Amino acid sequence: MNDKADDKDEDRPDQKAAVTLPATVEKIIPPLTPNQPEKAQIAVEGAEDLYKEIRIENTLQDESGNEVALKKGAKVDVTIEADPEATKPKK
Repeated sequence: MNDKADDKDEDRPDQKAAVTLPATVEKIIPPLTPNQPEKAQIAVEGAEDLYKEIRIENTLQDESGNEVALKKGAKVDVTIEADPEATKPKK
């Protein structure tokens, strides 16, 4: 049996392709109703103007597992990761 295909898979690392971009918390958006979460609007540096803002639930965890929230003006990093199967070589 020919295991060349398996050998190629072993040579390919299982790590995800990733890029991390600097960003800034532009504003904190209060919930519209009490059962909705507060949101943080984050501007990603280097993104096109129409697409640079993302909104996420403003709940994070610190290294001790405590819930924390972002502050307006906070400098953050936005990381985008993809499984190796979701990427292709760039031409």
